[in-house]
Amino acid sequence: VNVGLSVSRVGSSAQIKAMKQVAGSIKGELAQYREMAAFAQFGSDLDAATQRLLNRGSRLTELLKQPQFSPLKTEEQVAVIFAGVNGYLDKLPVNQVGKFEHGLLSH
Repeated sequence: VNVGLSVSRVGSSAQIKAMKQVAGSIKGELAQYREMAAFAQFGSDLDAATQRLLNRGSRLTELLKQPQFSPLKTEEQVAVIFAGVNGYLDKLPVNQVGKFEHGLLSH
């Protein structure tokens, strides 16, 4: 589902309260990320705020990837999304996001 284009009548009403609370900002952040990423490929002079947005967006995108046929439990999704939207991954290299997620969920 493309969260930027979704027109579901049910929408967030189908989500549990914890997911609504942590995922509330992720839709907007990812939409801004996609928009800025499209423009950023044409220029190299990015201000600090744009660079932070691109960095977080790439980490959130990586965080939302799941292996085929191995979906995360809802409570695991809540935990990893919480970490992502609250900046716990911001200083982590993108290629380490999966390792962070595995470590977080193994505790």
